[in-house]
Amino acid sequence: MNKFLILAIAICIAVLGIGGFYVFGKPSSQPIIQTDTKVPQPLITKEAAQKTQSTLVDYKAAFAIYTNGIFRVFTASMYHNLSKDVYIQADNPNIVHVKKSGITWDYFFKTLPFSVTKDCLITGTKETFCTNQTKSLKFYLNGERFDNLLDTEIKPNDKALITFGSETDAEIAKQLEKLSSIFK
Repeated sequence: MNKFLILAIAICIAVLGIGGFYVFGKPSSQPIIQTDTKVPQPLITKEAAQKTQSTLVDYKAAFAIYTNGIFRVFTASMYHNLSKDVYIQADNPNIVHVKKSGITWDYFFKTLPFSVTKDCLITGTKETFCTNQTKSLKFYLNGERFDNLLDTEIKPNDKALITFGSETDAEIAKQLEKLSSIFK
């Protein structure tokens, strides 16, 4: 009987030891999350915080796109109200509604189902217009040639023109005039 008692005690010790190893000694594959420790936060000045946070705004700008002299329209619903920060609407799809500060023209165009870079315009129907030997993609802001339009923040009452082709100065002047008539 002593042998059985000793054997039973030995088995219990072995089971407890092995179980303890698996519970306490085995590394866990789950991350350890400590909720009672506080992580020190970096000190941010009020001015720095204002620069990194966008402000809610409410203003409008206008844009027009021409390809080979043809005014592009954005009346299809696939272009409307696609972002809460900046969007166009069905009633006048050439008016840009800006609701958050810091929005660039590039950001706005990326919310729409087409693509525009400094050299190419790919429409929502996948027509491609890229600068080549005879035609070029040109950008205007508020009536002036402005090659860095895409990197520029949209400001209240801005008027942006993107035109592709081999237009004369007179043709571009008519396009700019049309853009001004859209946004008065």
